[in-house]
This record gives sequence, structure tokens and C-alpha cells, in this order.
Amino acid sequence: MTTSDPVPRYRANLRGEVDGAAVYEALAASESDPKLAEVFGRLAAIERAHGEFWRQRLAERGKSYVPAPSLRARILAGLGRRFGPTFVLPALAANETRDSAAYDDQPEARAAGMPADERSHALLMRAAAGRGGLPGPTLALLEGRHRGGGNTLRAAILGANDGLVSNLSLVMGVAGAATDQRALLLTGLAGLVAGACSMAMGEWLSVTSSRELYQSQIATEAEELREVPEEEKEELVLIYQAKGIAEPQARALAERLLSQEGSALDTLAREELGIDPKDLGGSAWAAAAWSFILFSAGAIVPVAPFLLLSGQTAFVASVAASGMALAAIGAGTSLFTGRGAIVSALRQLLIGLAAAAVTYGAGTLVGASLG
Repeated sequence: MTTSDPVPRYRANLRGEVDGAAVYEALAASESDPKLAEVFGRLAAIERAHGEFWRQRLAERGKSYVPAPSLRARILAGLGRRFGPTFVLPALAANETRDSAAYDDQPEARAAGMPADERSHALLMRAAAGRGGLPGPTLALLEGRHRGGGNTLRAAILGANDGLVSNLSLVMGVAGAATDQRALLLTGLAGLVAGACSMAMGEWLSVTSSRELYQSQIATEAEELREVPEEEKEELVLIYQAKGIAEPQARALAERLLSQEGSALDTLAREELGIDPKDLGGSAWAAAAWSFILFSAGAIVPVAPFLLLSGQTAFVASVAASGMALAAIGAGTSLFTGRGAIVSALRQLLIGLAAAAVTYGAGTLVGASLG
């Protein structure tokens, strides 16, 4: 719905377009693949054009507004430059999906065709890449659906959050039951090591199990392709027919794809199993190592003050440091949820401190009972 005074709305739209242009420009500058870099550059140009549209609407009402990229956009741009586009693309894709209807109720935007632009970034990416378009895996990457590194940013933030909240709760529970600082320190360090090892082993098993399942399915498909190639061809024909391709075209396509020895198994794995043989979930050891590091990074926060301070000062410092870390993690989640950083930070802070308060109260009751 629009309001009687459109100026605030125009300004908000302009800020959003400026943010999008800044991030895509950073991705274009950091991308080593020339085709992808061109895609990001074209997307930045589209965002700038949209921004100029809203700047002109403001000028028509006698308003001048030149916003700088927001802190969130600068963080995403910096992360993209530092770790590569795959690190932030899922967050961008999620935000694009969430904001795709933002212009639907705005008559100026509808007249300029902006709602269609917001809903068709995949098509825009194809057009920007040239007549040949982009290969499927590249489009999946650009849309944030690439499994290999697709949700690294989200996993990093939530992994650190798991370590922080769980170890803070553990330390506060022991603090409620006892005042011995040595016991608190040993408990916190034990919780850090145990939790990090548990997370790392769980991640290793998860990735390894997924890879083994995919490999087993691909091996079965390879055997069937050798033993009953005609049946495999008929299955592929049915798959293409289910996608809306007429039977003659579906059969011709299946025959052409399966006649190429190098691509036959690859085609069946993708179309019949939905598996990309070149991407089976990434390295299990790398996933385990990152899980260990991220959990430890969060878990050390409530423990560190007890290594440096003593008594009530260490306890207060632990709560304060954990509170600041919780707020920072909450603000970090706004990078991929799109919610306001302050709201996300306050919500995370309240949830984390509530968990710590519950365990502290439980520890106090248990300590008093045992005493």
C-alpha cells in the first residue's frame, strides 16, 4: 500500500537500489570468471538505473537525496571481496526473493516495469551473459542454490551462535551451583572441547554419509546404463515428457544425450537422481574443521574472562562479553534474513541471556539442594 506522501517511500526505494548496486559492483570486481563478472556488472547497472529512477521522482518533488550504501551493504560487499561471491550470494538471493513483491503496489514502479525486473534476475543473468546464456550450475550459484559453498555465511554465524549459547548456558549453570572459579573454568573449557568435537564429528559423518549415498546411487545408475541402456533411455524420455516436452522431441533429446559416452551418466545422474556428479557436498574434512573452529570461536567468549580475571569481576565480564557477542551475532543474522540489525541483535541478546538465566537458576537450585 502507498501513502499520501510518497517521498519517504521514494527514499527507501533509492536506498535499496544503492545498496544492491554497491554489492553487485563489489562482486564484479572480485569475480575471476569474466562471464560472471560481466553478469554482476550488468546487475549493478540495473540497480543503478532503478536508483536513478527514484532519484528523479524525488527531484520532481523538489527533494535531493544521495544516500551512501548502508552498513549491511558494505559488510556484504566486504565479505564478497574477501571470501568470494559464493560466500554472500545465498544471502542476496534470499533477500531478492523476499523483496520481489516490494514494487507490486507502487504505481510508479509498475509503470516502469520494475516488478518484472525484480522477479526475473535469472533471466537477466542469462541475457547479461550473452546469447549462449549461462550453464545450469552457474545459474544455481547465482541464485544461491549451489550446495558446495552456498550457505557458508549462514553456517558461520549460526555455528558460532551454537557454541556461544550452549557454553554460556553451561558456565552459568555451574556458576549458579558453585563459586569455585577453577570449576567454572574447567567446565567451560570442557564444554568448548566436547561441543566442538561433537559438532565436527557430526558434520563429518553428515557430509560423508551424503557423499557415500550419492556415489552409491551414481554407481547403480552406471551399472544400469551398461546392462539395460534402452530402459534408461525410456526413463529419460518420460522425465522430459513430464517437463512438458513432446514425445518426439523428448526421445530425440534422450537419444542424443545418451549417445555421448562422456555425458550419458552425467545426464542420468542430474535428470533422474537430481545429483550433480561434480558436487557431492564438498569435503567432509573441511566441513568438520570449519564446524570445530566456528563452534570454538563462540564457545570461548564466556570462558575467556575466567582466564584473565577472578571472582565477581570475571563473572560480570563473562556475561557482558557474551551479551556483546550475542548482539553481534544477532546483527550478523540480519545479513541473510533481511530484518533490521537492531531488532535481530536485541532478539538474539534476549534469547541468549534468557537461556543463561534459566540454567543459572537451575544451577542455584541444584547447588542449594546438594549443599
